[in-house]
Amino acid sequence: MKKLVYSLFILFLATTVNAQLDRSIRPNAGPAPKIQLGDYKLFTLDNGLKVIVVENHKIPKITYQLSLDIDPVLEENQAGYVAITGDLLRAGTTTKTKAEIDEAIDFIGASLNTFPTGISGSVLTKFSGDLLAIMSDVLYNPSFPAEELEKLKKQNISGIQTAKNDANSIANNINSAVIFGNKHPYGEINSEKTFESITLDKCKEYYKTYFRPNAAYLIIVGDITLKEAQSQAKQYFGKWEKGVVPTHKYNFPELNKSPRVVIGNRDGAVQSAIMVSYPLEFKPGNPDAIKASVMNSILGGGSLSSRINANLREKKAYTYGAYSSLNTDKLVGSFNASGEVKGEATDSAMVELLFEINRMITEPVDNKMLEQVKSRMNGSFARSLENPLTIAGFALNIEKYKLPKDYYTTYLEKLSKVSVADVQELAKKYLKPENANIIAVGNADQLQKTMAKFSKDGKVEQRDFYGNPLKAMEAPSNLTGMDVISKYVEAVGGKEKLVKVNDVTTKMGMEMQGMKIEIISKQKAPNKISVETLMGVNVLSKQVCNGVKAMVKSQMGNKELAGAELEEMLAQSTMNAELYLEKMGITAELKGSEDIDGQPAWKVQMNLPSGKNTVDFYDQKSGLKVKSIAQQGPVSVTTLYSDYRLVEGVLFPFKLKQSAGPQSFDIVVSSVEVNKGIDDSVFEL
Repeated sequence: MKKLVYSLFILFLATTVNAQLDRSIRPNAGPAPKIQLGDYKLFTLDNGLKVIVVENHKIPKITYQLSLDIDPVLEENQAGYVAITGDLLRAGTTTKTKAEIDEAIDFIGASLNTFPTGISGSVLTKFSGDLLAIMSDVLYNPSFPAEELEKLKKQNISGIQTAKNDANSIANNINSAVIFGNKHPYGEINSEKTFESITLDKCKEYYKTYFRPNAAYLIIVGDITLKEAQSQAKQYFGKWEKGVVPTHKYNFPELNKSPRVVIGNRDGAVQSAIMVSYPLEFKPGNPDAIKASVMNSILGGGSLSSRINANLREKKAYTYGAYSSLNTDKLVGSFNASGEVKGEATDSAMVELLFEINRMITEPVDNKMLEQVKSRMNGSFARSLENPLTIAGFALNIEKYKLPKDYYTTYLEKLSKVSVADVQELAKKYLKPENANIIAVGNADQLQKTMAKFSKDGKVEQRDFYGNPLKAMEAPSNLTGMDVISKYVEAVGGKEKLVKVNDVTTKMGMEMQGMKIEIISKQKAPNKISVETLMGVNVLSKQVCNGVKAMVKSQMGNKELAGAELEEMLAQSTMNAELYLEKMGITAELKGSEDIDGQPAWKVQMNLPSGKNTVDFYDQKSGLKVKSIAQQGPVSVTTLYSDYRLVEGVLFPFKLKQSAGPQSFDIVVSSVEVNKGIDDSVFEL
């Protein structure tokens, strides 16, 4: 009986509650929660080093970060030396080589990184003294080894060669150069020449001038008390000598009076990088920051549901993703909206991108989307607080930029109050498409025509990879693409010698992710070829063409080529194809002149019967081929040729540098054998 009474009571209670709740009505949001940020402590050593301590005893680990608070430096003809100085700090000290530092760090299970503006490391609490001993040695006694400088210069120059084949890198360089010019540190573009010019003296000068305690913060986060932090800071950084640190002032860039349209070229491009960008007065701690962040998140701030993505990706299918950002900076803030789009839809994608930017200004956002964005930002902020490094970052910002002490503790409260009207007001204030740089990088011949519509006067500028205005270097009217090819044929040995070449065996080597790769190419007239790629004795892949059929063999399986792929393979297999272009249905179209590594070269587009094309560059003085660009599927492959050597009366390149997407390879030819006799069995499928 008691069970029955109890059950009836529960049923009555549930019925009563349901009768009082209307589940079709969304409950009002409660007040924004008060944030309890982990407290931080601040003290200053006698030498001026400001130390921020954030205690967190959940795990026995401590992170140290030494951070300079200095103005950006104008690097001029040695642009890149500041970054290289940061790398060199980790390259050895007067007491330890780089290898010994690495071994010492590995032994205690720590991490150690150096930057142009500081040093950071992380370690278990019990080894904190060991890490600080290494950190202070790196800080006080960098040896700046010359061999490491040369290695870093080569790495950076190789990176530039790869970046030249990346549309986004070209667009970013153009944007920086157009906004700032080369008299502002944000407008300097690193080049092969500037990296080659970097000296150890310049790096040492930067270190001695700017690595001073009175221009630095030491952030200590983790399993440590304030007293212990004070002791460690004094012991390991107390003898760091203070000095006068220069400050630098730069002019704020002017906004365009009207949209400025600038294009860049990427040979063989099937996609274009597009960008809308301009500078802003938007310093850290700007009171509009939270509202502006909400506005930008709705426009294109990282979510697939943003307006830009919903239009360009979901509705139009122009891109895999396009985004926008509103960036704070103590010198110059910025707005940027960008994406990679289908080449044939470049202008259409730009129309839609500008439409969405303008729509933020003219049309109030949907309240439902606003609440979704605020909820997402709320959750992201809350999750970030789980990391004690976030608290340290907040503390550093408060101290560096003189922010109110409650700047971050009131974040959620301020976020909850952002309204539809606020979003539109901030859009009107910070979105300035009429003053923007409108940039597109892709097929410049097409872009020159299609991008003119975005300029009020129809003017379209073209700039090179380094952001420099492209010099108009038109070919003489009496020169043709076939004339350039004829000069190349003479340069490598002449027609009489080339027609006598019946077979060629070439052995090449390169490294890929630390592994040595060997490539053996065997070619036989008129159009047979076999290219094997090996790692040790293992064949990774083999391309073979017997003059009629062609096949690609790999560890993933075999594929026989057909259609356009077969036509292209037959063309590539043709011995000294430059002698037979007309017979093969290939036309050579002279597209003008460009500088390749500082030397003028004729640009020739080779149009294949399949409809595809390659672009080759021939040095104007020597006539030799120095560069080629070909499209392989979605990837554009760039090859540089150098170190030509004479073999049996014919010149062959012995050094090649190949870039494909983000990958770059140095290929060295070890041997070339001509007319040694290659059996036809080599080309069996």
